[in-house]
Amino acid sequence: MLESIRENLARQLNTGWIGQGISPQRLAITLALGFAIGCLPVVGIPTLLCAALALALRLNLPAMQAANYVAMPLQFALIVPFVKLGGWIFSGRSNSAVVSSLWGHPSVLDLAQQSGALVGHTLTAWLVIALPAVLLLTVPLTLVLRRIPALAAAEAGD
Repeated sequence: MLESIRENLARQLNTGWIGQGISPQRLAITLALGFAIGCLPVVGIPTLLCAALALALRLNLPAMQAANYVAMPLQFALIVPFVKLGGWIFSGRSNSAVVSSLWGHPSVLDLAQQSGALVGHTLTAWLVIALPAVLLLTVPLTLVLRRIPALAAAEAGD
């Protein structure tokens, strides 16, 4: 049964968008980048960023967007940890103190400044985690994808 599933997947890869002459390593990088960008703690930006990056680097756009959408639930779950990590990276004062001060009656300038700092710290925390995550995801994904015959055949061409 496992063999028939594997053969079916290989057949679909040969005819589908995911196996259009892309090597396992390049597909692994595409999926790892899509997944990492999908965890970006700013709602709405990952889809556009994935599309731009896939087009700029000539990566498989549907595969990258699929990985992005798979990571979307993590995007929401990781917002608070990224905010806390950003606060820890940039100062002893946690970003939760900044968030609580936003509930007061700050001026518009204070609100913009504190919100900008919060977003900047949070994005930096994401970047600190995302770069090693892409590297760590690429290696096992490459090994798994090399076991798929349709992709292994394309490896020589990339």
